[in-house]
Amino acid sequence: MTKAPNRKFRVQPGGSLSGNFDIPGDKSISHRSIMLGSLAEGKTEVSGFLEGADSLATLAAFRDMGVQITDPVNGALTIEGVGLHGLKPAQKALDVGNSGTSMRLLAGILSGQSFDSVLTGDHSLSKRPMSRVAAPLSLMGARVDTDAGGTPPLKIQGGKNLVGIEYPMPMASAQVKSCLLLAGLYAQGETAVIEPGVTRDHTERMLRAFGVDVITEDSRASLKSGQSLKATKIQVPADISSATFFMVAAAIAKDSEVCLRRVGINPTRDGVIHILRLMGADIQLQNQRLLGDEPVADIVVRSSPLQGIDIPKELVPLAIDEFPAVFIAAACASGTTRLTGAEELRVKETDRIQVMANGLKVFGIKTKVLNDGIEITGGLIKGGKVDSCGDHRTAMSFAIAGLRSQKPIEILDCDNVATSFPNFVELAVKAGLSVEEV
Repeated sequence: MTKAPNRKFRVQPGGSLSGNFDIPGDKSISHRSIMLGSLAEGKTEVSGFLEGADSLATLAAFRDMGVQITDPVNGALTIEGVGLHGLKPAQKALDVGNSGTSMRLLAGILSGQSFDSVLTGDHSLSKRPMSRVAAPLSLMGARVDTDAGGTPPLKIQGGKNLVGIEYPMPMASAQVKSCLLLAGLYAQGETAVIEPGVTRDHTERMLRAFGVDVITEDSRASLKSGQSLKATKIQVPADISSATFFMVAAAIAKDSEVCLRRVGINPTRDGVIHILRLMGADIQLQNQRLLGDEPVADIVVRSSPLQGIDIPKELVPLAIDEFPAVFIAAACASGTTRLTGAEELRVKETDRIQVMANGLKVFGIKTKVLNDGIEITGGLIKGGKVDSCGDHRTAMSFAIAGLRSQKPIEILDCDNVATSFPNFVELAVKAGLSVEEV
């Protein structure tokens, strides 16, 4: 997967947002639909699939292992499942591009196969920590070798007899939890994961949809081996992480009101709604319902004055991917917003704390970087040239800052926006943001 690092956004200052919008499908759920559909017996039908680079990398990886998957058409595709033991060795390393979810969850699945595998990624993913899955997998009897420093590529030996473990996670991570539960499908006995904090539960919900008995009690999730997955229909809701950019945009822009339809409001993912409401955002949830096993709602957001807050620590893991956009809300709020307990932001696609702080400094916003967070004092956004460092979420966050900017904003290295929100510019322009891709 080659990367063209010269794509950039130019944003003209001002504007207001209005309209009803369909946000692309949830990235996390799209990944899991391909993985579990491939391991199931029978034909799985998926609708609402995110046709972004990350989830398409997962699709390509399973095709490389012999699974027949149709090309997505308007988010619809079918998967001819091969069962837990029907995957075939790929003829080359499985390149998952920029997707940490793909690599970490695949590590669990591939540890239970009879064949060897290699997982690689792009330059950004090749710097992200993978010992957090390699170490517990080794406790189960797997052999997962990383590069120096615990980074990709991952070399996974097949033919290992896995045994279930009870693993108290040292950090809250849905990817680690999911990796171990997926490996547990191949392990003798029971595999259990104990979380230090709440993380997204899409894997547990979808495993149940495929007929697997997953038991969740307080902070413990467990399953027993010997179970098979049965094909089903998966409806992917709109991604709350992508919806967040428009939620923040409508809150900070003058005379704005947007309705974001069919957005996933899973209680392990809705932290951003609570945070923005605490800051004073006018957010209403309408038409709440279930889409398959996932709760969804139409989210209506209107312009409102925001105030700085101390972000409650219990909300941090429920909004970990949404903080770059929240930082823009903080820059437009009166007073100071303080985030702590968010060390995980430093090992995302970039060090999101530092990259956002660098950009906010260019904008003229006062910040104080902490080891585990940041303090942001709201003020006037002056505009200027900022570098997203190839991180899709920082690029889109800097773009919505243009709604309150005094001068144009230029954002460098925006190629990876396609990983999660391929039609971001088109939808943003339709909503009222003056942004163009160069």
